[in-house]
Amino acid sequence: MSVRPNAIACLVGALATVGVAAGCSSPATDDASTNSSLTVPSSGVQQTSTVPAPPGAVNLSDQAKQQLCTDLEIPLSDWRVQGPTLGRPGLLILVNQWALGAGGPGLNLQIANDRSIVDTITTETCPDIRRQAIEALNLPDLASGLIGR
Repeated sequence: MSVRPNAIACLVGALATVGVAAGCSSPATDDASTNSSLTVPSSGVQQTSTVPAPPGAVNLSDQAKQQLCTDLEIPLSDWRVQGPTLGRPGLLILVNQWALGAGGPGLNLQIANDRSIVDTITTETCPDIRRQAIEALNLPDLASGLIGR
């Protein structure tokens, strides 16, 4: 079995993207899709509390969600032939590329922190494609094939 040079280049690129994204830190943002702030006056002093978004919550258009499904459907036949050893890195690359296009580095970081986002989107948008990908890659869920927490 031969590995296409493009696949190796994509894998290296995806791993570099994940490495760079994991090493970056930024000040807290007021992004409604990741958290919300609640200011409660108490004794004349304001206190701020951050309430995290529920697991798997992400603010994406239906078109972006459908694009993930389309992107997952394309390599299914290759993953069935290649098996999990070569297919799982392909899943990581695919999700990283999709996330950069759909939401930029912020979405990649959000997925790295909560891999269930991919399962949430695909369960709602394309459950059959999700099931086929899980079977082809021999995974309990798509999140298990991604790097993150």
